Amino acid sequence: MSKDTDAQRIVITGCGLTSPLGDDLASMRAALLRGEARIENIEMRHMGTVHAGVCHFDARRWQGRRELRNGTRAGSVAIYCAREAVADSGIDWDAVEKPRVGVYLGITEHGNVETENEIHNISQFNNDTRYWTHHHNPRTVANNPAGEVTLNMGITGPHYTIGAACAAGNAGLIQALWMLRLGEVDLALAGGVSESIHTFGIFAGFKSQGALAVHKDPNKASRPFDKGRNGIVVSEGGAIYTMERLTDARARGAKIYGEIVGYHINSDAVDAVLPNAERQTECMGAALAKAGLTPADVDIVNTHATSTPQGDIQECKAVRAVFPAEACPRTRVNNTKSYIGHAMGAAGALELAGNLPSFDDGLVHPTINVDDLDPDCDTGNLVLNEAADAGEVRIILNNSFGMLGINSSLVVKKFAD
Repeated sequence: MSKDTDAQRIVITGCGLTSPLGDDLASMRAALLRGEARIENIEMRHMGTVHAGVCHFDARRWQGRRELRNGTRAGSVAIYCAREAVADSGIDWDAVEKPRVGVYLGITEHGNVETENEIHNISQFNNDTRYWTHHHNPRTVANNPAGEVTLNMGITGPHYTIGAACAAGNAGLIQALWMLRLGEVDLALAGGVSESIHTFGIFAGFKSQGALAVHKDPNKASRPFDKGRNGIVVSEGGAIYTMERLTDARARGAKIYGEIVGYHINSDAVDAVLPNAERQTECMGAALAKAGLTPADVDIVNTHATSTPQGDIQECKAVRAVFPAEACPRTRVNNTKSYIGHAMGAAGALELAGNLPSFDDGLVHPTINVDDLDPDCDTGNLVLNEAADAGEVRIILNNSFGMLGINSSLVVKKFAD
């Protein structure tokens, strides 16, 4: 392999995350293989008790009290994940040229939490704006989570967030890939973050759509593909990766989680909410074409399926079209939201993390909570309720789709010279 070719190959060399299943990849993976969901009941202003995926990371590990007081929850998630990713990568952070580091974070929305809180606070003081915090504007600008990372870590290279609804986690990695290939940066911190459980507007919106999950057992509320599914469990979380050109990763002897070999983003242009199976089919096909792969080459398809009645059916229809079980005997299909709910802008990045260890152990974590499989969701190759031993996993395709018809598919390959 030539040096020039290696400079265009982009690899993942570190992973930092926080999820309802734990605050590092090993903890998350262990829970996935055990089939253990962790969803809680929380009290939401104006709504009462709702199900939510809650993270319990130690924000003080990387932030002081003043930074926490002035910043945001999404910023704390991002800082924790970015710091943990750098630590995991083994890179000598002190020696890294900070102008050559880029931060690219996918988000679904940002600023709703802070605005809702301030409106609530001043309502206690006759709406007197003297009680409105002067931290509001920097807290609510769209680039905030990525910007907070640069402030905390002293990064002077480019930073921005990528608003791509629930496709945003994949979009963050795709942006980083191109900035590395173009030579704009030498190291990228990329992924997605979400603080969605802290805003009642998200919950109220899904409830008004009839798309908010309800179950007597919160750990069974998120149940993609099951006949009894009735909506989304809203979650917070984040996953950020260190990404490098293969030449740089080789030079420092870095461990490599996987190589990004294909991707695609497209738009439904049909409906603001209801997904379109035809466009999702095209998205997966285009990602595979860029990777130079056929559907039969894929070992794991991680679905976006959110546990909504129509959304799951549309995606399963697309998966069947691209990966018919009879023509793709190696391919197995799973879902991570059945464990953690829907982490919105972080979903794609977190769900990829849950599957990356399959390159090492050959196991495919299952979709859980499927007591009665909906025939319209039967792709013929679903891994349900118990992990499957695939023997060897070489290719993962990660789907993330979002409102206003944005679709993303990312193809990651087990690293090989």
